[in-house]
Amino acid sequence: MLTPAEVLNAYFLETRCQLLEIGATLDRLDRAAAPGTAAKGLADERLAKIYQSLALLAERETTPDRAERLLNLFSDPA
Repeated sequence: MLTPAEVLNAYFLETRCQLLEIGATLDRLDRAAAPGTAAKGLADERLAKIYQSLALLAERETTPDRAERLLNLFSDPA
């Protein structure tokens, strides 16, 4: 099993890249929205799930089952 420092060393750059891609996608959504509005106001369940997943990932004090919780979130048909 890897130590926390080894995990960061191994996965930091890849994770950083993925987070940058998420930020870029959200920027594209905002630019595509009507002038003066933000994509956050879109009534689209997929976008709502993206924001829910970001909130889930931002929880510092949580159990180590984030991936499972994300899978459940995105597999929920609602």
